[in-house]
Amino acid sequence: MNQVLGYLLIFIARISDVSLATMRTLMVVQGRRKQAAIIGFFEVIIYVTALGKVVSGLNDMGNLIAYALGFACGNYIGIFVEEKIALGNLTAQVILKGSENQELINILREKGFGVTVLQGYGREGSREVLNITLNRKDLEVLRNILEENDNSAFITVNTTKPISGGYFTSVKKK
Repeated sequence: MNQVLGYLLIFIARISDVSLATMRTLMVVQGRRKQAAIIGFFEVIIYVTALGKVVSGLNDMGNLIAYALGFACGNYIGIFVEEKIALGNLTAQVILKGSENQELINILREKGFGVTVLQGYGREGSREVLNITLNRKDLEVLRNILEENDNSAFITVNTTKPISGGYFTSVKKK
């Protein structure tokens, strides 16, 4: 029974530290130094504890399996948690056919999106290009609006870090 608890401790510790590593990496990329440092502190304590348990019992294959399974599950859970909290900002570029898109643009603005409209020209003629900066958590709302109103829109999304000015607000939920 004691051995099974050891395996469980290693497994849970690895899930925890790898999930924290995922979050810390996101914080580093977004320039959130304090949060990254705090998360890193706890991540390393958990990691060293789990690693110490494994290294002190290298002859026990169960330790290695628990360690590896915890690592794999930690990656999965870390990504899942990161997607749910959706920290950060995105810039979406939406290319619409034609130039009669004012209704869609109004809908986006009514829902709280800041929309900048540019004129473009593609292989098949005139296009309107919408630049929309949004919170990551609002991406699904944007996608749903676009699919409901123009399912032929070409959409690209990039991570962004706004530094000054502009229109940035929380999106109004339906």
